[in-house]
This record gives sequence, C-alpha cells and structure tokens, in this order.
Amino acid sequence: MSDEELAKDLGLVSAMTIGIGTMIGAGIFVLPGVAARAAGPIVVVSFVVGGVVAMVNAFSVSELGTAMPKAGGGYYYVNRALGPLFGSIAGMGDWMGLAFASAFYSIGFGQYLTTLVPIPNFFILTDIQIGALLAGTAFVLVNYVGAKETGGVQTVIVTLLMAVLGLFAIQGWLSFDYATLVGDGGLAPMGYGAILPGTALVFVSFLGYAKIATVAEELKNPGRNLPIAVIGSVAIVTVLYAILVSIMLGVVPWPELSESAPLTQATEIAFPGGFAGIAVTIVTAGALLATASSANASILASARINFAMGRDRIVTDWLNEIHPNFATPYRSILVTGGMIVVFIAALGQDVEALSKAASVLHLVVYALMNAALIVFRETDAPGYDPDFTVPLYPITPILGMGLSLGLLAFVGSRELALSGVFVVGAVIWYFAYARNHAPEEGLLSEYVRTRGDAMPDSVVGAAETVAPDGDTDSEGPTVMVALSNPRTERALTTLAGAMASAQDGSVLATHVVQVPDQTSLAAAERDEDLLSTSRDLLADSRADAEAFGVPVETRTILSHQGVAEVFDAARQHDVDTLVMGYGGAQFAGGRAEGTLDELTHDLPCDVLVFDGDEFDATDVLLPTAGGYSSDLSADVARALRDTVDAEVTVLYVADDESTGREFIGEWASEHGLDDASITVATGDVESAIATAASDRSLVVIGATEEGLLTRVVRGSLALSVLESIDTPVLLAERPRPRSLRERLFG
Repeated sequence: MSDEELAKDLGLVSAMTIGIGTMIGAGIFVLPGVAARAAGPIVVVSFVVGGVVAMVNAFSVSELGTAMPKAGGGYYYVNRALGPLFGSIAGMGDWMGLAFASAFYSIGFGQYLTTLVPIPNFFILTDIQIGALLAGTAFVLVNYVGAKETGGVQTVIVTLLMAVLGLFAIQGWLSFDYATLVGDGGLAPMGYGAILPGTALVFVSFLGYAKIATVAEELKNPGRNLPIAVIGSVAIVTVLYAILVSIMLGVVPWPELSESAPLTQATEIAFPGGFAGIAVTIVTAGALLATASSANASILASARINFAMGRDRIVTDWLNEIHPNFATPYRSILVTGGMIVVFIAALGQDVEALSKAASVLHLVVYALMNAALIVFRETDAPGYDPDFTVPLYPITPILGMGLSLGLLAFVGSRELALSGVFVVGAVIWYFAYARNHAPEEGLLSEYVRTRGDAMPDSVVGAAETVAPDGDTDSEGPTVMVALSNPRTERALTTLAGAMASAQDGSVLATHVVQVPDQTSLAAAERDEDLLSTSRDLLADSRADAEAFGVPVETRTILSHQGVAEVFDAARQHDVDTLVMGYGGAQFAGGRAEGTLDELTHDLPCDVLVFDGDEFDATDVLLPTAGGYSSDLSADVARALRDTVDAEVTVLYVADDESTGREFIGEWASEHGLDDASITVATGDVESAIATAASDRSLVVIGATEEGLLTRVVRGSLALSVLESIDTPVLLAERPRPRSLRERLFG
C-alpha cells in the first residue's frame, strides 16, 4: 500500500473553518425554504435542537479524536472499539452519507446556478439537476487530479462567506418584521410537534464538524486544537443559523420563502432597489462558493474513509490504488462520483430525501461513535489516553446515542428504509468479504471472549459468530526506513528488509521531503516533479524490501522540519525500529539524536543509523562491552545471520583476556549468538576495533552510555570508531528513560 501524507501543519483556525465552511453551505443557502414549508417559523428552534444534538456528539468526537488522531475519523473509532462488523456499518454509512450529502450540496449549487445562467431541461432531468450534474462532475474531477481544500483555502472561503452573511444580516435586520415572522398562524402553525421532524430534515446542516476528525492526523497539537475546533464550530454555526434563519423569515413570509434559492430571495427584498441587484449577485456568488466548498470537502473526506477501511482490509485495497500521475486514490473518487451522479439523477427533484438520507446515515455513525467511547473507557483500552474527556461521563455519550437514534424516528419511513438498505448491505458485505480479510477483532468482542466464564453463553456465542477470520498474526513489528536519496536507498532498505523478515514484521519506507518555510505544504504537494522523484525512490525501495518477502508500505511526507520529522513520523506510526542514514542523523557524539533532543526527548523506538553507501553483511563485527544498546546490536546481528547468512564475530576488549573471554562467552550465549566467533583483545579499545574491522564488511556498534558533557570533554568511542575506519558502521541505539543528570553525565 502506498500513500503520501502531510506533516501536522493544520492550525486551530484552519481546522475550525473546515467545519464551519461545510456546515454553512447547507444550513443557510439551501435548506431554510424547504424546512420552513415543513415546520413553519418554529423551524428556527429545529435548527437550535439540531445544534444541541450535534454539540453532545461533538464532545464525544473530541475525546475520541484527541485519543486517536487517525485518518478516517468516526469509522476508525468504531472499528477499533466495536470490531469490523460495526466498522463496516460505520465506514459504509459514513461513505454513503457523504455521497448523499455531496449530491445534496451539488443540487444546492445547481439551484443558485440556474438563477444566473439559463439551463435547459433534458429528458426527465430538470434544469437544476443538469446544473447539479455538471457541478458534481466538476467536483469529482477536481479531486481526481489532486486539488483539495487545504486549511488556508478554506479559511479564505469562510472569511468571504462570513462577510457576505454579515452584509445580509445587517440589512436584513433593518428590514425585519416580527409580524412577517409569525404570519397568520403564529410561530407554530403546524404545532410544536413539527420541531423534531424539522430537526431531522435540517440535521444535514451539522455534518461538517465531524470532518475535522478526518484530518486529525494533520492537526498541530490535536489534544488542544481538535476539541476547540469541533465544539467551537458547532457553537458558532448554531448561533448563525438561529440568527440568519430568523431574519430570513422576518423578511419573507415563511409560506413564500423560496425552496431553491431562499437567501437570494430574502436579499432581493431586504435591500433597497438600487442595491438589490448587486447584493443578489454577491449573495448568489457566495452560495455557489459555499455549496461547492461543501461538496468538494465531502468527496475529499470520503476518500480518507476509504483509505482507512482499506488499511483495515474491510474493503479491498484495489479501491485505494494511487494514480501514477496525480497521486490520488482515483478509483475511490470515481466510485464515489458515480454514486453522487446516480443520487442527483434519481433523487435530485426531492432535496428533502437527499437531506434526510445523509442525516440518517450520519446519525447511525454518531450513535456508534458514542458506544465506541464507552467501550474504550470501560475496557481500559491500551494506549487510550485522550487529552480531552467528555463532561459528565457516562451521561454524555449515552445521551448522544439516545438523541442520535431518537431523531431517526422523525426522518420519515422512505428515507429510513433507503438508509436501512445501505446498513443491511454493509452487514452483508462484512460476512461476504471483510470478515475473511479483517485481521483484528474489536475491543468489545475481545473483552467478551476473554471473559467467557462470566458472560452469558448467548453473548459469547454472538461475539464468536461475528469475529473476523482474517490473518491476525500478520501484524508484526514495523521497521521504518527513512530515505533521502537514491545513492543510499538500497543499503538502508536491505537492512530494514532483513530486520523485518527476521521478526515477521513489515517495512514502512518513508521519504521526508523538506519544504522551505516560504513554501506552503499544499503548494509543494502540487509539485509533480517533486512527488514524481519521491515516488521513484519509494518504488525502488518497495522492490528491494519485497525481495525479503515482507509487507511494504510507502509514504512521502512533506514537512518544513526535515530530519526532525523522521522521529515525529516514527512516533505517529508507532514504529518499532527506525533505519536511517548517517547523513540524515545529527550525531551528538555517538548517539542517534541531536544535542537538544538528547537533553529533552527520548527516542520513539529502536534506531539504527548506517554510515556507508553499500550494505554488505557478509562478515559482521560486533564490538560490545555489554551496554544497554548492545542488546539491539545483538538483535541486528541475529537478524543478519538468519536472513542473509552473515558471519558474525563478537569482539570484547578487556584488561584480562581469560576473564574477558568468560564474560563475552556468557553474553553471546544469552543473546542467541552461540555460533558467533569470539574475539578478545587487550589494550586500546579504539585501536582494537579498528584492527578487527579492517577485514570485515560491517561493524555494528551500540550507542554510547556516556553523558553529553562527558563526551564533550573526553570524546566518544562510538563517534571515534565511526570516523576513523573505512568499514561501514551501523550505530544501534535502544531508547530508555533517563534523568537530566544521566543525559549530561552518563
């Protein structure tokens, strides 16, 4: 599997505007007229109730997102906690829900487009549907060739939209008439019972906040920024809906409010004659921008969900094949685009159906996400350590489940049945395909099955029935190789492949491309020459690693940080061993990390730093004094012995030869190197290593245990050996917690 990824460069404002920009496209520009006809002026309360439901769910999304900032958002949380059966439902539901939403936004685009450009009807399709089909096709093509909304672009879009809406709000308030708002039938001409059906209709207006979680992997400081962005965007948009919809209904009587272009109609009435035309043009342009932004963001989010499902083998990775020229998951985008076109053609004359179908599927996903949060909490899931926790647990997630499922009762039988077809389809897909491929069961199933004696037989039986049959043993240790240029690619990949093969693990080949601070990462991502060079490098690495018969994943990482991003990537991907070149490491006198990092941070994993152009493990020299990192050196030596038939010689420099031979013999036996040649030397350590290395093809040496200040004064044996011999050297460092005193003085 191959993927390009961005470093964590989305800030708080960018994240918040991703949610706001998606939500205001539907809530203000498309739905007010349709919703007012369904509920009357009380529909303003429907928007507020929708905001409350969204806010309760937003708390859960925030906790899950800060605990696991992963691509895929809600799908990932549900799959991990409840297992791949419910993961299939959440993933397919989210995917189909986004397709319905994209069709809905495209219809909104078509509605406003027809106010500017005359479009003829065609066969059974209306002019609005034709405009929507043209728009939807354009949005799919934009995503196909790789353009996407970045935080910076979305910030500009939201700023322009807020200016347009602010202009309308000011003038609209001056034209507001309470008598127009209440009309002849009062605030609730259809009864207060119309509030919740109205909420079910407009809930599609609140789907944007969840999209923030799908880009959580790109957020700076997600522990702080994600909950503020998610909760803040819902709060801001709810207030905007209440104010702007009230103003619209106070300008245009609710029975007369346009179902196709409500804001344009309200603007035309609110503004005085000479300015009405200009204001209408500005508002219509804003509507086109908002609906286009929402549709494009939904298609982008759907591709991320498909990627996450492919990573977990719930869908075939064929769907996520990367285009050789555009570096986009083009098959996923085309399949999603095909569904959008079908939905526009089949349901485009009924905006309410599209809106409710999108809402239903997302409400199901939100209910499952709240259940997932409870499972994570109650099973004490390893590694579940959120920076933000929901208030009033477990009341909040239980309330989120109840509100989400309760709202389904008000969407209408047709939309409920339509969405139910997709849920049933997801279950059938799981048993027909995903169950045989998914490698891991969920925490809930694992919890039930490991406590079979204390659980009812029916519960245990159900857990066993839905448990996946995929290869659960295939997920071994991950060896990440950080590549920088073609000259050292084969050497580093060969080492990584050997380590992965010896441990039944996999290789993650990464190429960190350092982008100048003056260039945005989004702009660099559009540099085809840059990505083409990276893909060629990673393709060579894949071929070299696959020679060892191990799974290989490749990634290009665009970053302003350069080398520092290598360690960040290792942390993010939970890597077990990192392989990198000496040119990419900042040695602080015999250690893998730079001086500042050595004093302030622990390494994320085992690190192997290779100094050489060609990797030849025919004759390996392993000098050791039994230090902490020598355990890793021994692991490397065994891996090379078992995979490439390396001849290993263990060297110990001692004051007394007989005592030294006894020590090193025991050490070799304890570390699985009984068959290695043993050499004991006396005298100067550096000279002894240099002499022994002269006829070897590789020297594997552990990182120094001396502190930084000690090495500054006395020098470092590891660094001296590295720089004084011609034989390629592999420095091995195993991380362990150290106090500041140990970091300084050893």
